[in-house]
Amino acid sequence: MEYHAVRWDDEEDMLVLLDQRELPSGVEHILCRDVECVARAIEDLAVRGAPAIGIAAAFGLVLGSGGKESELSHAARRLISTRPTAVNLFWAIGRMLERALAVPEGVDLKKELLEEAKGILEEDIAANRTMGILGQALLPEKCSVLSHCNAGALATGGFGTALGVIRAARERGKEVKVFLDETRPILQGARLSSWELAEDGFDVTVICDSMAGALMRERKIDAVIVGADRIASNGDVANKIGTYSLAVLAKEHWVPFYVAAPWSTFDTSLASGEDIIIEERSGEEVRLLPGGKRIPDRIKVWNPAFDVTPAALVTAIISEKGIFRAPYDLKDMGENDPEGQDVII
Repeated sequence: MEYHAVRWDDEEDMLVLLDQRELPSGVEHILCRDVECVARAIEDLAVRGAPAIGIAAAFGLVLGSGGKESELSHAARRLISTRPTAVNLFWAIGRMLERALAVPEGVDLKKELLEEAKGILEEDIAANRTMGILGQALLPEKCSVLSHCNAGALATGGFGTALGVIRAARERGKEVKVFLDETRPILQGARLSSWELAEDGFDVTVICDSMAGALMRERKIDAVIVGADRIASNGDVANKIGTYSLAVLAKEHWVPFYVAAPWSTFDTSLASGEDIIIEERSGEEVRLLPGGKRIPDRIKVWNPAFDVTPAALVTAIISEKGIFRAPYDLKDMGENDPEGQDVII
């Protein structure tokens, strides 16, 4: 990928975000010089994907540090309020605040925070590469893979989680054909995943969300690979709405269902997916119809951004720490529990 979802510009001392609302029709960037710009970009889905949200928030704290503890606390509160489901956001903020507390008096706080944010970005790319190498071993030499939403370079620091597995498979000489759900209502699959994979020269086919079952029934799918926004200690997975339906269909048709996510997405403080807060977004995202028409306001709309897939439907979870299989018991792996869940600011 030539483009980066999140990039720090040292010369201009600012955060550069690829505006994903404009893709695939145009490539535009948002230049952030303050924390409010970053917060709005997260809320409005200009930057999205759990790892990328966490990375953007880390740099947002750099911009909002102001050299004072009170300003840093205000910036952290603003960023925490943006989106409730993706745990990477809280993990990154917690890590940044922990670094701030360790800065000795008289040392440049912003410089220290910038170093930490850059470290988070670099570690995410490395984690994606590692899970790609591990995960690609699960795919046949020639295969068709179905993915949902966008869990690629655009959703991370680079390379991708679910799409990173696909990239790694091709790097090792495997022949991979990719099918992508549109992912209603924001169409991350149709707009983003198809764009970035086509840019990389993959054989890509976009389908409507409702076509996945028919595709599996015709035995045209060898594996489903998705990303995640939060994974509980029992292996329950919160991901973009529609993921649960795919997992049910995959089980019915004997298709392996894989989840790829960095360890920062694991929330071992939660016993199960029942404890995950699911974000509900504006009904306007669903009301808008092709041709400028819309569903009348008198008709109610339910628009959850995520659903939870029970661990029993997940064949394996791929992370940089290894490949986990059922029965999942991730609590003992929780040395890096998301600190942001317990940080008092």
